Amino acid sequence: MRIIIETERLLLREITLDDKEALFKLHSNTVVQKYTGEPVVKSIEEIKKAIETRIIDYKKYGFGRWATILKSGKQFIGWAGLAYLPEFDEIDLGYRFLPEYWGLGIATEASRAILNYGFDSLKLKKIVAIAMKENKASIRVMEKVGMEFDKCAPYELGSRDALWYSCDIKLITKNKSH
Repeated sequence: MRIIIETERLLLREITLDDKEALFKLHSNTVVQKYTGEPVVKSIEEIKKAIETRIIDYKKYGFGRWATILKSGKQFIGWAGLAYLPEFDEIDLGYRFLPEYWGLGIATEASRAILNYGFDSLKLKKIVAIAMKENKASIRVMEKVGMEFDKCAPYELGSRDALWYSCDIKLITKNKSH
């Protein structure tokens, strides 16, 4: 399996059907899903459909949400990556990890590497990240990686407002020089 991004502690690669059990463990966890706005996944079949969609995204856009593997032990700990949001015409940075890996700086490490990859390799001009107001940890990650508050607006039709952050190549370049 081709590694897309490598950091000090992490390997990011495309998600495959071989990841279905690990993804089910992640997406069926009520604590993990609490601030996502998505329902808890109830079956492996739901996960298989989600993986098939991600595989289509990899081919269509050249990026997606990637399996995040901890180098020491080679275990799947969640996912992180980019997703095109056609309803907003924006590219979104997102991450989701098993709770035992929260608070270790993994989301920050993965997000920094993904932003660099997005701007340097994919030549993207702007990347957004969206979090529910209550998700303080995710908001801290977005701020730590140099994203700036953009607006408070719904993420999905009929949903409550979420906090939108964004950054562009100029902002990332400025933050790298400090």
